[in-house]
Amino acid sequence: MIYRIFVEKKDNVQARKEAADIKTLLKIDVADFRLVLRYDVEGLSEDELQAAIPSVFSEPPVDDVYLENLEIPEGYKAFAVSYLTGQYDQRADSAAQCVQLLTRKARPLVKCAKIYMAKGVTDEQLLAIKKHIINPVESEEVGFEKPKTLVMQAQEGSPVADVDGFIDMSDEQIAAYHKNVGFAMSAADLAFVRDYFQTEKRNPTETELKVIDTYWSDHCRHTTFATELKNVKITSENKGIEKAYHLYEELYQELNGNRPDKYPCLMDLATIAAKKLKKDGKLDNLDISDEINACSIQIKAEIDGKEEDYLVMFKNETHNHPTEIEPFGGAATCLGGAIRDPLSGRTYVYQAMRITGASDPREKLEDTLAGKLPQRAITQRAAAGFSSYGNQIGLATGIVDEVYHEGYKAKRLETGFVVGGARKEMVYREAPKAGDVIILLGGETGRDGCGGATGSSKAHDSHSVETCGAEVQKGNALTERKLQRLFLNKEATRKIKKCNDFGAGGVSVAIGELADGLNIDLDKVPKKYAGLNGTELAISESQERMAVVVDEKDVEAFIALAAEENLAATPVAVVTDTGRMRMFLKGKAIVDISRDFLNTNGVKQETEVEIADKKTHWFDKKCGLKFAEETEKVISDLNVCAKKGLSETFDSTIGARTVYMPWGGKTQRTPAIA
Repeated sequence: MIYRIFVEKKDNVQARKEAADIKTLLKIDVADFRLVLRYDVEGLSEDELQAAIPSVFSEPPVDDVYLENLEIPEGYKAFAVSYLTGQYDQRADSAAQCVQLLTRKARPLVKCAKIYMAKGVTDEQLLAIKKHIINPVESEEVGFEKPKTLVMQAQEGSPVADVDGFIDMSDEQIAAYHKNVGFAMSAADLAFVRDYFQTEKRNPTETELKVIDTYWSDHCRHTTFATELKNVKITSENKGIEKAYHLYEELYQELNGNRPDKYPCLMDLATIAAKKLKKDGKLDNLDISDEINACSIQIKAEIDGKEEDYLVMFKNETHNHPTEIEPFGGAATCLGGAIRDPLSGRTYVYQAMRITGASDPREKLEDTLAGKLPQRAITQRAAAGFSSYGNQIGLATGIVDEVYHEGYKAKRLETGFVVGGARKEMVYREAPKAGDVIILLGGETGRDGCGGATGSSKAHDSHSVETCGAEVQKGNALTERKLQRLFLNKEATRKIKKCNDFGAGGVSVAIGELADGLNIDLDKVPKKYAGLNGTELAISESQERMAVVVDEKDVEAFIALAAEENLAATPVAVVTDTGRMRMFLKGKAIVDISRDFLNTNGVKQETEVEIADKKTHWFDKKCGLKFAEETEKVISDLNVCAKKGLSETFDSTIGARTVYMPWGGKTQRTPAIA
């Protein structure tokens, strides 16, 4: 039986905030606006429900509770909103866990929705309010009728088919197939894949093409940064650009010489200074390993007056595309993804910084670009998402700043920076060998993670916000906190030979990068629900998962240590000496690809470059207005406003490690880095 509970705050601050936003942004003056939470619960007795209502679903001093039916008063128009099926709902999950703790029985099924009621609005105004509140990437309008069951009726996943005739396609047919399917890789890459499977004397499976597309995506392999720069022309009159480029050419010859595997590219440009410092002996504390995690250095840390060897790891992550289309989830997983990289290096992340870029959030609604969310909505919801994740996982966020520029209207900037540390003795590294076991640690797999890598590697248009829903996940900070706690346990970390996080790319990349030869059993991958096919299991990312390589003899002990932190740990793969990545589903190999081929990263891209920067000086002179007018213009710029309200959304005191508060002085209005 399904029970329905409605919960409404007696003093509904959130409803008042929504009404204020509607008035400010939509210019709709709502006479009254109400917000009610709706819980559908299945799997409880009536007595258990009555016990859970005042302790889990509501707080009696501040909430009104209605059972089964909610009266819509005369003059009000109402609609209900819920997350898309498959999207993670933290409220529902937390409620179900709390009820299970209360009853000490099986976990009930819980589904949540929000009921909005607006008084004194027309049908046209109600449509505008719905459009403002409902982001189709994450949520949808749902009905008021009670479902018969909350159990998901999942069909069996469709079998993985071969792509018939693929190896016989001409270049023209490859180009047409590429356009029709919508691959992130280029048509030239797809032709290269065809040539490979011709040598294999078989057609690929659909899963193999999706896995290769994911593995070679710009998100996972930095294809744009690895593009060879040819025929560089500098037409700018800025002498500094020419001087910098000649310096790069000198360093390139010194460090790369005539190596056939090296060529000028943005990646080389970004890393060549570090290579020079290392060659000159000025980076002797750089920590180098086979793991692809985060920038790592070795330091001597003074602990209680005694020096100890520590590893410090730095990481920054941009989540521009996801935050653009789903601000809360995109910004939350920006921080979650940044944390996971140092965490997979077995360090504890203890501080963060957030720098973002937006257009003017005060712009009128009608000035919003087609297919985009309003700048105000992106800015506010992104700040809420990032801070929510950080505050839940327990991460101090010090510097928070946002740059306002018209250029960010086309694409937002969402950047999270983190720093982590660990005693060097906590980290054990060893090359995986045949027979080692790969354990999947943490969250479960669902469709909501499909396309994260390839989606962020494609060009986007005015319809992206309607079609990219599966590419942005809701983060689960509490699960990642459990991972952090486990990785503080020396007994656990010393059993890990190699580790990789489940960012974009899912099993195919997270496990695929750990060893040259792998047998992966997709049937063993924990699932959020039934009905996932082989391709979805292979490429779906998950925000709070790790893949760890352990010795076969350590498997049971490691699983037991994970269980102490309430973390699922499942052996899903075995390291082999075949030099091939194989994935099996129901005993059948649906992926069987040579490691040498995967490591080519596709066809080398080339481009010609012209640098035509018109800027010839570094500082703009402000003249033409009277001093008072110019001063007023400068201090009216959003970029010089305090932004204290934005900063105080974030907790800078978590962990008691903050030396300088973000705001200081007698009235605590002076920024620490003023």
